[in-house]
Amino acid sequence: MASSSRSGVEFRDFFPSMVEKLGAEGFVDELCNGFRLLMDSEKRVITFESLKRNSAAVLGLKGMGDEELMCMMKEGDLDGDGSLNQMEFCVLMFRLSPDLMKGSRMWLEEVMKNKM
Repeated sequence: MASSSRSGVEFRDFFPSMVEKLGAEGFVDELCNGFRLLMDSEKRVITFESLKRNSAAVLGLKGMGDEELMCMMKEGDLDGDGSLNQMEFCVLMFRLSPDLMKGSRMWLEEVMKNKM
């Protein structure tokens, strides 16, 4: 398990072992479940407030301070609307995992080969 630091946030990279255990599709399903846990149920996106309120329930985010959560939001907010939609959240999770970034091309090629 790699230890990584982005935007000053330290975390252990459990994602590669999760992919190994769940498979690529199962891992994406788990990312979607994580998004639903963190999102604002009315707005259907992750806001700073919903992230702060719900982060205690998510492994790896417990105990993060406001500054760390805000850095995470800014890094993932690709369209600049101040929130994370499901796609932005999943992209952010992949970007925060160096080992997933390395393996993502291999998984894409595997999926494409199986579809053809």
